[in-house]
Amino acid sequence: MPVVGVLADTHVPDRASALPPQVLEVFRAAQVEAILHAGDVIHPRVLRALEDVAPTWAVRGNRDVYFLRQLPTRLEMTFDHVHVGLIHGHGSLGQYLSDKWEHWRRGVPFARFERRALDAFPQADVVIFGHTHYPLCRWVGTRLLCNPGSPVRPIFPHLPPTVALLHIEGKRVWGEIVPLK
Repeated sequence: MPVVGVLADTHVPDRASALPPQVLEVFRAAQVEAILHAGDVIHPRVLRALEDVAPTWAVRGNRDVYFLRQLPTRLEMTFDHVHVGLIHGHGSLGQYLSDKWEHWRRGVPFARFERRALDAFPQADVVIFGHTHYPLCRWVGTRLLCNPGSPVRPIFPHLPPTVALLHIEGKRVWGEIVPLK
């Protein structure tokens, strides 16, 4: 049964000096066959550390404009017949600014980010996104929507740092949020 490691919003070095070692420990313990990073990597050394564990794919987040602008904004791949879409979720500059305004007025527009991610991959079995730093793995109809949260100092103080694991068994898939110690 393949296991895929999922993370986002590592923010190295602007929110953390390095990738927390617990990330690599969780992925090694789970024997992940691949790692997906949903953006805001910031520095390439994060991807190099992840590559030491398993083949790694990443998309560009809104904070990846300096060192990782060559990353694609979205990726689609298949693991054992399961079609996966990977995106950061911040949208266009106009959407980003609108989201910031909404956040300031009413709080984080979670539903907006979730809908944007799902709409980006209408044929995907699993849609992975980041940006909100809020961990979730839940079914939306027949599709699994997954945000791994962030493995560094969370922007929501009541939440622990997290990553996620995707467990794939044939066409069956489920997600697991893993709090870091």
